[in-house]
Amino acid sequence: MIDWHTLPPLSALRAFSAYAETGSVTRAGARLNVSHAAISQQMRSLETHLGLSLLDRSSRSLSLTGEGRQLADALTEGFGRIAQVIEALTGADAHRPLYVTTTPSFAANWLMPRLAGFQQLHPEIDIMISPSPQMSDPAPGGIDVALRYGAGDWPGLASELLVHSPIAVVAAPSLIGDLAPGSPEELARFPWVQELGTSESSLWLAGKGVRNVGRLGVIHVPGNLMLDGARSGQGIAISTRVSVEEDLRAGRLRLLFEDRPDDGYHIVTAPGVARPPLRDFVAWLRREAKTARGPEEDDAGG
Repeated sequence: MIDWHTLPPLSALRAFSAYAETGSVTRAGARLNVSHAAISQQMRSLETHLGLSLLDRSSRSLSLTGEGRQLADALTEGFGRIAQVIEALTGADAHRPLYVTTTPSFAANWLMPRLAGFQQLHPEIDIMISPSPQMSDPAPGGIDVALRYGAGDWPGLASELLVHSPIAVVAAPSLIGDLAPGSPEELARFPWVQELGTSESSLWLAGKGVRNVGRLGVIHVPGNLMLDGARSGQGIAISTRVSVEEDLRAGRLRLLFEDRPDDGYHIVTAPGVARPPLRDFVAWLRREAKTARGPEEDDAGG
């Protein structure tokens, strides 16, 4: 339980937080629409209440003490969390475009073919999609949701499984012929196609004990072109099963190996109350994933 009697006045905490953010009593006063003298008085009152020196006044310019920095960090986190919940509850942030990040292959092969359905349901919601192999965390005022591949264990973030999908090592019949490799080492003599900014092929082979992976002939391309290169026989590619499922069915690609059978794409969000557009988008994602799985797979999954 919070002991409210030990907490300083909110006005003093706001004044100190504003000073810590702006680095100036004048700018802090302007932010809170009070005089700089009022800011100074509130900060001295806060120090008296706590019995601590929050500001180092030994030189001409003020600076935070160690204790002051700790309190400033806690206030930034606390006030930011309060603002996030209020925005979510009041809909004040409802008109900001929904910011979605995911991998280029998942965006091209799973999300984009379905997105028109969401836009028909919610034409009032603008969406920004950032396809990137780099992981960026959702945060208030920034990325709303990440559709991220893995096991779902990202500290400090909320996640739920959207689509189960093992890792798939694939190649076109024009490149690999009817080869049925018994071990990953047999693939080291072929060229590979790899997404820019990643080292998936060499890391996967090294993880399987294949030596001399530094000698691989690798074509580095933007993520949306990787599977195009694999389909045309330019190299072996590592993707996720959900991204290559249609190619496997059509015979454009052959499945050579599967790995990480328990992983998949997850809906990853910042903890807390989601703003209305995000709630609508997540609900739609769940329906789409359920439709893609079908009733038999849903029943099998419990």
